[in-house]
Amino acid sequence: MSKAVRDLFDRWERVWHEGQYDLIPSCVGSHYIRHDEKGDRTVTRETYAAELAAIHKERPGTRVVVYDHSFTDDRAWFRFSFVWPDPATGERRSRAGMQSYRIEGGKLAETWITLLPLATAWTDATAQERWTVKRPV
Repeated sequence: MSKAVRDLFDRWERVWHEGQYDLIPSCVGSHYIRHDEKGDRTVTRETYAAELAAIHKERPGTRVVVYDHSFTDDRAWFRFSFVWPDPATGERRSRAGMQSYRIEGGKLAETWITLLPLATAWTDATAQERWTVKRPV
């Protein structure tokens, strides 16, 4: 695994889990191509930062739980679930997905994400402790 890519995703995890939005310029290129439920689009890093903030405001406590990943110098993929407490009831919600990234100049340049329906989760008994650290087999 490339140390630069591992460092990138360690920072990206801090953006998602700790709200360290000041790290976004070191993680995302000036224009980020996204293939997601909103369609194929290119967003600025500022626009994407605002989207992340809105997600966390709408669903406080959202975590990205990673079950498996792979990195090369310019590509990465994750098998993960979004998990969060329902803001009204506190009940645990989840949504499983897969995401792949293209990395350019040490930053996220393009991503493809596919999500399963609400209330889906992977059947793994345990997840990775951190996004970049695989659990023992």
